[in-house]
Amino acid sequence: MTELLPQCSNLAGNVNSIIELFKGESSLRNQQDTSKIEIALQKAISPKFEIVFAGAFSAGKSMLINALLERELLYSAEGHATGTECYIEYAEADEERVVLTFLSEVEIRTLVDTVCQNLQLTNPSNINSPEYCSQLNQYCQKIIEQEGGEGKSERAKQAQGLKLLIEGFTQNRERIHTLHNATYSMEQFHFSNLAEAASFARRGSNSAVLKRLEYYCHHPLLKDGNVLVDLPGIDAPVQKDAALAYRKIEHPDTSAVVCVLKAASAGELATEETELLEKIRSNAGIRDRVFYVFNRIDETWYSAQLKQRLENLIQTQFRDTSRIYKTSGLLGFYGYQVKNQTNINQRYGLDSIFTESVKNLGGEEETPQFVSEFNNYCANSGKLLATPFKVSIHGYETPNKNYFRVLSEWGTPLLEQLIADSGIEEFRTAITRYLTEEKRPQLFANLADDLQSLCITLKNYYQGIYSDLESQPREIEAMKALELNHLNQELKEVGEKLTKHIDGYVNAVVVNSDKNFEEDFKKLKARMVSRLDELLNTFSVKNAYSQATLNHPRNATAPLLAVLVEAFYYLSNQLEDVLIEESTSLISRFCQRLLDAVRQGDYYRQIYRLLGNDGHLENQLKQLELQLIHALVSEARTECDRYVRENHNFYNEGTFSIFQFRQTVQQTAQGYDCESILGAEPAIRQLLKLDFEPKVSVTIQKNFRQTINNTLKNQLIPMAKKQADTILQQFNQARSYLEQTLEQEAAEKIANNARKQEEIHQKIEDYNQAINSLNTCLTAMGLQKNHLPVIGEQELEIVPEVVNHSSN
Repeated sequence: MTELLPQCSNLAGNVNSIIELFKGESSLRNQQDTSKIEIALQKAISPKFEIVFAGAFSAGKSMLINALLERELLYSAEGHATGTECYIEYAEADEERVVLTFLSEVEIRTLVDTVCQNLQLTNPSNINSPEYCSQLNQYCQKIIEQEGGEGKSERAKQAQGLKLLIEGFTQNRERIHTLHNATYSMEQFHFSNLAEAASFARRGSNSAVLKRLEYYCHHPLLKDGNVLVDLPGIDAPVQKDAALAYRKIEHPDTSAVVCVLKAASAGELATEETELLEKIRSNAGIRDRVFYVFNRIDETWYSAQLKQRLENLIQTQFRDTSRIYKTSGLLGFYGYQVKNQTNINQRYGLDSIFTESVKNLGGEEETPQFVSEFNNYCANSGKLLATPFKVSIHGYETPNKNYFRVLSEWGTPLLEQLIADSGIEEFRTAITRYLTEEKRPQLFANLADDLQSLCITLKNYYQGIYSDLESQPREIEAMKALELNHLNQELKEVGEKLTKHIDGYVNAVVVNSDKNFEEDFKKLKARMVSRLDELLNTFSVKNAYSQATLNHPRNATAPLLAVLVEAFYYLSNQLEDVLIEESTSLISRFCQRLLDAVRQGDYYRQIYRLLGNDGHLENQLKQLELQLIHALVSEARTECDRYVRENHNFYNEGTFSIFQFRQTVQQTAQGYDCESILGAEPAIRQLLKLDFEPKVSVTIQKNFRQTINNTLKNQLIPMAKKQADTILQQFNQARSYLEQTLEQEAAEKIANNARKQEEIHQKIEDYNQAINSLNTCLTAMGLQKNHLPVIGEQELEIVPEVVNHSSN
């Protein structure tokens, strides 16, 4: 990028100065993220401005770059997904060059394995073996023939790509290192100019084994540090290549994106294209610097349905941007090449730029893709209906003869019409205007806009602090009076902070966001469940039977119901003991955490400063702990006392419990002695389990947690409000205590205020110096409307009414 204007030479220093001032204020630093400003600064001062061409493979990215630069640099072919990264930077006319970096053998082997798996071919054990490579080449050729040609299907495209990869490895074996990526200059290949090097790199087999190409090219579009970046397709068959494109989109070095979309030929966005758009939006370094190019627009000329679907897509998903371009890179690029580099003697390129495509082995010429598309344009696009060109395509002539005849008849004007219809000129004009006229002012405007809110925040903060310090008394007696006047408000604020803290602490329990409390309650639930299991497993029918007969000394036997009665009382009382124990432990731990949190609060230290003690706050919290425990013990007893009654569904017809009850009665009714009851012990335990498990589940899953929440709210929140009132009522004590130390504090505060005011004044000077320098830079860029706010001396003056009001 060209050097910054002299007025902007210290741009980074001034911006960083503002950021440091902002971050230096602890009360401000979390209000705004400065990373966006830092990114905008890097974009403004970076020597390079990378424009990434991103899209699916076969979307026409490389052809579009070739069209922009008006020369064939990059490899572009339907059906071959190259994994090469290409960077094109500026060079003077006599310094053009290419740097070529090859894939390593390990990377090539990985690529071969991946594509072989996709094609369901046997992986070659050694790509250095000519036999294996020959066999693989035969497999690929067979697949291409089965599919009907190189570009006829996805499978054929991958087979062609694998074939080129093997050919490229074989032909460049001496240049490819086993482990690292070998890099070569243009001279090492004995290329005399950029065209020869580009021709080598464009060759399909060579392109397949190149990892990175760096072109240094003479073109005005590349001046000012502009770098065009061509990457593998986002839907490349090799996942590593696709991931490379996405990573580059998210990289902070990426400054703008030309998003080349296939919707013109597909009628809709592919999944990968949608993901691409999302990643573009997530990169703060790109902002709105996105050009949406719908390439292959010529396909909509022959399909009304495709045209309508494309228009609907643009209107629904791209209506918020004006940078939308419809292009045919193929027609635009080759139209330009034919117009400027060929003539009738070369048959308009058939004997020059299209020589490789025209060559054949059977005596008849092949038809280059451009020739086919040109003929189709003339005959079927409808673009020439309102023009003076009365072109006819004859079915009795070969495509090449039609092409030559039409251009012989209409020549350059027809080619100019073709280029105009291709949309390439419009796109080239727009991106050239942006890069040469709009880019730099916009980068600086973006930086200023990002700085604006931070500067306003910092300006208001400095003004507020300075004005507050300016309004403070400068005499000890006046300062003492002011502090005593503020005492009542301070006591009120301390009480409010206490109340707010405890309210928040209780609410965290209510909404299940207190992790420690949740862990404690889980322990309570687990203890209740495990204790019930233990009681059921160890329950003794003999002991219950014995207790029933002891209660009725005149009888020598007892019914099943009497045994169940004793069991219900026993289990209920045992579970009550556990619930009381765990509830007591839970509340004790909660109150200890609350006490620790209160001690850490700023308001707690403020209470000590104002009263000389904690205002009996700790005693209140300890008394409250006892009240909470007492309340929950009572609730636990009530909850478990209800266990003595059977579950309301226990005797319902059709339930397993009533079935089990009847079976147990039948078993115990076989005799009148103890043995008939003891023999039914497993069945009785099962009966108890069926009744108690649902009751305990309701307690721990529903009832008791709500009971705890209500108890905490009903006890803690009123206590906090009462304590806040108590603190406020201790004004006289606070005044008496404060007067003992106030004179020394007042002297210290006056000195401290003077020091702070001097510091703030220096910060304001530093701020203004940086802002004035930035505004000078913005003016030089023609961005007066983006000026940043300075702090004027008059803005630091105190309005008399404010001073009088604060001192009364």
